[in-house]
Amino acid sequence: MDIRLGNGYDVHAFETGDHVILCGIRIPHTAKLKGHSDADVAMHAITDAIYGALAQGDIGRHFPPSDPQWKGAASDIFLKHAGDLAHDMGFTISNIDCTIICELPKIGPHANVMQDELARILDMDATRISVKATTSEELGFTGRKEGIAAIATAALVKA
Repeated sequence: MDIRLGNGYDVHAFETGDHVILCGIRIPHTAKLKGHSDADVAMHAITDAIYGALAQGDIGRHFPPSDPQWKGAASDIFLKHAGDLAHDMGFTISNIDCTIICELPKIGPHANVMQDELARILDMDATRISVKATTSEELGFTGRKEGIAAIATAALVKA
């Protein structure tokens, strides 16, 4: 049995806007996240966790930010690619754990919908995906409400 773990980490700063996109879900907020794509920091961390478990680099290797076709792209494209690559390499995604680090917006009210959306994209059971949040107790850039960070772990199994 081949079991692999990968982790992913991403950060994006806030800029002028009225919503953020986290795990594919649009959440009203007083700012948006700045990035080359839609800046879905949580989905980027999860995608990199899957690539990491496969020893296939990161999002930038597969979708270079220097390539204008990815400007403003929806991050579900990246996540689906990582999930399909895992499948093509003979792996099943056993589970995903993602922690979103921010003071605002509040994640708890949206966590179940986020899990459902990730499960839809990856074609897996939502009970195998955890989305949760924490604050940084008003410390650092997330504590000063300058942006959002996310960390994720993915476990992949090849029987």
